[in-house]
Amino acid sequence: MVQASPSHPVNSERAELENVLAAMARTPRLAKLLRFVSERYFAGKPDEISEYNIATVVFDRSRTTFDASQDSIARVEAYRLRKKLKEYYEAEGKEHEIQISLPPGSYVPTFTRRVPSPQRASIAEPQAHGDEVRNLASSLVVGTEETLVFSVKDLVETTPREPAPLRNRTLYFIAGIAALLVVSFATARYFSRSKPVHPAGTSTSYPLDAAQPSPQNAAQVPLRLLAGYDGTPKIDSAGAYWESDRYFRGGAAFRRPDVPVARSSDPMIFEHWRTGDFTYDIPLAPGPYELHLYFVASPLEDFKTSFFNVNVNGQPLLRSFNISSDALGPNIADERVFKDIYPDKDGFLHLAFLMERSAPSLNAIEILPGLSHRQLPLRIVMQQTAVTDHDGNLWHPDNFFLNGTISDSPRQVSGTPDPNLYALERYGHFTYSIPVDTRGRYTLVLHFAELYWVPLASGPRVAGRRVFNVYCNGSTLLDNFEISKEAGSLHALIKTFYHLRPSPEGKLDLTFEPIANYATISAIEVIDESE
Repeated sequence: MVQASPSHPVNSERAELENVLAAMARTPRLAKLLRFVSERYFAGKPDEISEYNIATVVFDRSRTTFDASQDSIARVEAYRLRKKLKEYYEAEGKEHEIQISLPPGSYVPTFTRRVPSPQRASIAEPQAHGDEVRNLASSLVVGTEETLVFSVKDLVETTPREPAPLRNRTLYFIAGIAALLVVSFATARYFSRSKPVHPAGTSTSYPLDAAQPSPQNAAQVPLRLLAGYDGTPKIDSAGAYWESDRYFRGGAAFRRPDVPVARSSDPMIFEHWRTGDFTYDIPLAPGPYELHLYFVASPLEDFKTSFFNVNVNGQPLLRSFNISSDALGPNIADERVFKDIYPDKDGFLHLAFLMERSAPSLNAIEILPGLSHRQLPLRIVMQQTAVTDHDGNLWHPDNFFLNGTISDSPRQVSGTPDPNLYALERYGHFTYSIPVDTRGRYTLVLHFAELYWVPLASGPRVAGRRVFNVYCNGSTLLDNFEISKEAGSLHALIKTFYHLRPSPEGKLDLTFEPIANYATISAIEVIDESE
């Protein structure tokens, strides 16, 4: 058995991985899968542990033709691996201090240290029960017009059964709370009409003690929840799973009309939403996380009064937030990113969506294992399927764009170890609105290749055939830029820009403006410069 110093948790986890891999010598397919997901976990790249990558990288499925709806290789082998790990820790690995598991519904491994679990109280205190009633009543009273119709019977039917004397007292308590909330709601509505509007902003979520114990049944991350959705999991264009809504209290669920959503390659993220005053209490292991919130505004919303607040662990995260203002219009996907997000002292991440002048609404939540003080690198390739480069980095399918067209004839490009990144392009007059944390400064890497204007033996020169400008948040990055002038045709060209400041809405807004023929881009990379 491989030994490792307990003072170095990562070394201990790696040592345990080698123990398990050695025990799986007779099942090399499972060992290969476990090594792949574990190495991505150790490298801090859990977003690359996807069904698509497992199928194509581990089990050699075709990158261009793999279809998760038709080929279940990743799910089948993951099921076998879960079973194998369970058998191992019921026998040979029973006394190991660290144990590896692959939780259902996730491909990201967990490394658990065997420690006694604290005992929970078997009987809830009356005060805690009262808090539940108040929270429930609040979620029913404060929100959209549909959530205002309720009765004491609605509240009582959601509470546990109690002895008759205590239950009678509870009924009076609930009725009083309900009446008080109705009055409070009306008062808040009255004063909110004259409340001044403040610009949207963000606030930091500060780390707590990283040594705090994990809550029981901690959520497996990456965690992706479709707010207001209660069906089977859905798979996005990068092969990641999005689950039905859970961990919430309050609010009401709705399905959006079948209206196109701009700036998203995965409109299924925005098909449902949760609205009204509501909270999410998500159990998480200690450590930094990266939080992504997804919104889209309806054209029926009143732009002048659609303001709400979002808090994390009791601290402001978004103040006077207006989705239309943030996204620059209705039916446009809006994603906000927050780094350095930590669970509260009780082991839960508490997200509160609170009415200011209108009911809050949310389409999806994504929680990723984070890097301290830094946003995870963002890489997108102008193609409809993901690409993995020679360093093992996952480049997500094209996203965040408006206008332009993806080419449909792959070309062979030289001058790069990753020709697949440059095989296609988005061309035309187009923009990208890339979400980032507002508190960072970013390095932007643009990947170009001249794929169309290729000189023939007897043909004209390509000089001057394609000229364009590139702007970021109104500042010029490239002026009268001509790819072929610097790199010729079918040859990779990289342009890097440092210390870019995001917009107040947390975006790097890129504009590709044609001068002669169309602008073009093959891949975009965004890297947080924070230490």
